[in-house]
Amino acid sequence: MKNITVQWLGHACYKLTFGEWTCVVDPYENGSVPGIEDLQVSALEVFCSHGHHDHNAAHLVKQPRMFAPAPQITEVETFHDDANGTKRGTNIVRVFEYEGLTLAHFGDLGHILTEEQAEAIGPVDVALIPVGGFYTIDPQQALEVAQQVEAKVVIPMHYRTEDFGFDVIAHINDFTSLCEDVIFTDEDTIVIDENTPEMTAVLKPHFIKKQEL
Repeated sequence: MKNITVQWLGHACYKLTFGEWTCVVDPYENGSVPGIEDLQVSALEVFCSHGHHDHNAAHLVKQPRMFAPAPQITEVETFHDDANGTKRGTNIVRVFEYEGLTLAHFGDLGHILTEEQAEAIGPVDVALIPVGGFYTIDPQQALEVAQQVEAKVVIPMHYRTEDFGFDVIAHINDFTSLCEDVIFTDEDTIVIDENTPEMTAVLKPHFIKKQEL
C-alpha cells in the first residue's frame, strides 16, 4: 500500500518521505526557536516557504547525491500576513501529490485562503498547518483553513508548549480544544495511507532541547 511518512522536526519543519524520495520543508536556523535542539537531518531536497530564519536554513540539511522519483509538487503563493504581504511578505504553500495521496505544507500562512487559493491547494489528505497566531493564522483560522481544503488529517505546527516555542504564539491546547478526533501520538512520525481515518494528529516532540544543569 502506498503511503506518506511525516516526521516532525520542530516548529514548522518536517521530513517527508514519498517512496524512496525525501525532502525537508522549512528547516530552522540553530537557536532560532526557543527550546528546540539544533537541526540534524538529511534529505534529497529542501524547500522553504519564505525567508525568515526559523524557516529558511537549507544549508543545515545534508543532501546525499542519489536519485529517486519525486512526487508532483505544486506551489501556491499566499501571504505571511492578512495585509497582502505588506507586513511580512509572501508565503508559499507546497502541495505534494503521490500515488493518489495529497499533502500540503502551509508554511507561515497569515490569512484565510481565497476561493482560488483553496481550489489550487485542495482537497488534501494531510494538512501541515500553523495554529499559533501572531505571526500566522490563529487556532480558529487554522480550523477554517483546514475546512477550506477539506483536510482529512490535520497536523498542527508553529505553536508553543511549556517546553518550546515562542511566548507570543498560542499553546497547542488552544487549537485542540476546537477540534474533534484529536490524537496525541507517542512518536514524532506518522504514516498516512488511504485508510487513515479523519483526525487531528499532534505529533510527539523529540526535538526538545535538554536543559543545562
